[in-house]
Amino acid sequence: MPLARSVSVSSLPGLEDWGGPGAPDNVVLFEVAWEVANKVGGIYTVLQTKARVTADEWGESYVLVGPYVESSVRTQVELLEPPQPALRRTLAAMNAQGCKVHFGRWLIEGSPAVVLLDVGATAWSLERWKGELWESCAIGVPWYDREANDAVLFGFLVAWFLGEFAAQSEERPFIVGHFHEWLAGLGLVLSRARRLPVATIFTTHATLLGRYLCAGSVDFYNNLHSFDVDKEAGERQIYHRYCLERAAAHCAHVLTTVSHVTAAEAEHLLKRKPDLVTPNGLNVRKFSAMHEFQNLHAQSKARVQEFVRGHFYGDPEIPKGPQRDPEIPKGPRNPKGTPKPHRDPETLKGTPKPQRDPETPKGPQRDPEIPKGPRNPKGTPKGP
Repeated sequence: MPLARSVSVSSLPGLEDWGGPGAPDNVVLFEVAWEVANKVGGIYTVLQTKARVTADEWGESYVLVGPYVESSVRTQVELLEPPQPALRRTLAAMNAQGCKVHFGRWLIEGSPAVVLLDVGATAWSLERWKGELWESCAIGVPWYDREANDAVLFGFLVAWFLGEFAAQSEERPFIVGHFHEWLAGLGLVLSRARRLPVATIFTTHATLLGRYLCAGSVDFYNNLHSFDVDKEAGERQIYHRYCLERAAAHCAHVLTTVSHVTAAEAEHLLKRKPDLVTPNGLNVRKFSAMHEFQNLHAQSKARVQEFVRGHFYGDPEIPKGPQRDPEIPKGPRNPKGTPKPHRDPETLKGTPKPQRDPETPKGPQRDPEIPKGPRNPKGTPKGP
């Protein structure tokens, strides 16, 4: 793999310009992940739970970047015009060249801004971009791996977006790109290969090869140091995916994991020791009074059950059927319990039937002038 490992934090471009006790005002954080407003696995929950805190701290300088998925956007995203002029110019420039880039607000707590890239709209560039990936990084992606092909399209679009944003900004911004997992890692690799002015962070939540090894009958953690990673990835037909993940881990200025266990995996399988461990956590304030939610749930459930019993079976404390007024004297009642209506005895006799004249013969009469002949069973003469 020709991509050289960066010198970690010390090689951040423009790091000496930060200075002072805090960061400058023109810092923009782009957090890139395949599961931005697109629920696939656990990364979606990680991004969702941290969005409010991050948006409160960074404000309009925090933007999530993910894929445009029509079914998810309809219910999870409110599409809007970008408030920042540089972002508006960036989207206009990319859309003018055949891309489909959307801006909106993710409808979760914190309402973070999102930029969504339509990978399907640029599928015509797949083979050209795969060729560029092979020439610059010597990573080949097979045609049959649809997920890896989507990762290639998404990675090139992310790198294009970051480069376009830097070019469209009037003042030179300090851009930070935070990439999650191998599906978003190619954008990081291309940003470094093109020498974009972007400080990059790569976070692995669980190594790709580690997932596959744990799924098999392998004593994983006791043999972590002895795996032939190239051989293991090749046998499982994920070598191209492993290369994308490993390239992102080595090209990132800062590599982080979410646990010390994953840090050990990264050190032995990705061949780089993480710079930081940033554990996933829960919003303690949100879940501090779980018993209150449980009590409210039990009360609401009891009310629903009481309504269902009353609706279908009636309240056992209320007497069934209509109640008689004790002031009204009893009278004859029909089987349903309501009094019978009073009718005139003359009307109960009904209307008499009309009487037939005894002199009038019954049925149709035969003309005596017509001779009798054979007849069919229905009584009509047979034809000749």
